[in-house]
Amino acid sequence: MSDHYDVIVAGVGGMGSAACWELAKRGQRVLGLERFDIGHAMGSSHGMTRIIRLAYFEGSQYVPIVRRAHELWQETGRRADTQLLYVTGSVDLAPEGAGFVESSHQSCLDHGLTHQLLNHAEIKARFPAFSLPSGHVGLWQPDGGFVASERAIYTHVGLAQAAGATIRANEPVLDWSVTAHGGVKVTTARGTYTAGRLVLTSGAWMDTLNPALAPHIKTVRQAIGWYTVRNPEPFRIGNFPVFILTVDEGNFYGFPLWEHPGFKLGGPHFGREPIDPSQPDRTPTERQANFLKDAIEKYFPDASPEPLALKGCIYTVTPDEHFVIDTIPGAEQVVFASCCSGHGYKFASAIGEILADLSITGASRFDLSPFSLSRFMRAA
Repeated sequence: MSDHYDVIVAGVGGMGSAACWELAKRGQRVLGLERFDIGHAMGSSHGMTRIIRLAYFEGSQYVPIVRRAHELWQETGRRADTQLLYVTGSVDLAPEGAGFVESSHQSCLDHGLTHQLLNHAEIKARFPAFSLPSGHVGLWQPDGGFVASERAIYTHVGLAQAAGATIRANEPVLDWSVTAHGGVKVTTARGTYTAGRLVLTSGAWMDTLNPALAPHIKTVRQAIGWYTVRNPEPFRIGNFPVFILTVDEGNFYGFPLWEHPGFKLGGPHFGREPIDPSQPDRTPTERQANFLKDAIEKYFPDASPEPLALKGCIYTVTPDEHFVIDTIPGAEQVVFASCCSGHGYKFASAIGEILADLSITGASRFDLSPFSLSRFMRAA
């Protein structure tokens, strides 16, 4: 078999697996290269679930892309006869005037999203699992929920393979270069391949493959835990939404009970700690575990503060914590998307589509200018 492909995708996690599927279903000859197992726990896509929010306090520019992602998670699930998207509703909870609920509200107004503002009494009556300070308000958006993140990777890879893609696991990309004919040559630990285009979705290992981006990113470890609840009913889907909770200790996020005996809580935002992604141990530190324990005791009194499971998750973070989706300067045949700063997985289905569009046509239906690499060059 020839070692030449239309497109090579380096990194087959959340974004890369979606890109492999989107390219393969359009008839492209695709090679996906993953440095670990498919569905590994070394990056940013494990832990069973990821929140999807349409009310987006990080900026209204994200809403059109996340709406498309919402559609694609449903379409892909139907195509594979599985459920990838679970709609539970989402709620942002923060002190009035802190800016988080207000920014989410603005994104709803900008894009005509159904929503409801909640005062403290309404939050308490509707979601009794929370015990919040008296000054907290909320924004409810009924279309939010979660994606079955690990299942989604397996689904994308399976669909891509069925459409003709070649997926190679445990084959890290070591280097790439532009060829004389305007394509790319990719060298891995096991061989050399050529292609017309290269897609980089290597997450925490992006700095080794994208020198232009390397000075502007860092890798950090975040903690997530699953906790026993004494009364499961208020934490079940239908009674309990996915949420972002802003309190004095930072931003936490969580999920209803689903396929695990504990409810999942992650955070806080500022509790992230630097980590070298080559370090094999992802275990959260005692400091991180205590942040979660204290949050359970203060804000979820019906849950046990001792975790049933505690895991680490690697974020690749930019200075402004916004995405980077672009081509590499001087190598326009190399497209990359990464550095999603801990809030990217929900977009993976749509970013896979975007990467396929950029690889095949050089354009996207979405305005990607807020996510350009050049913003860091201007800031410098």
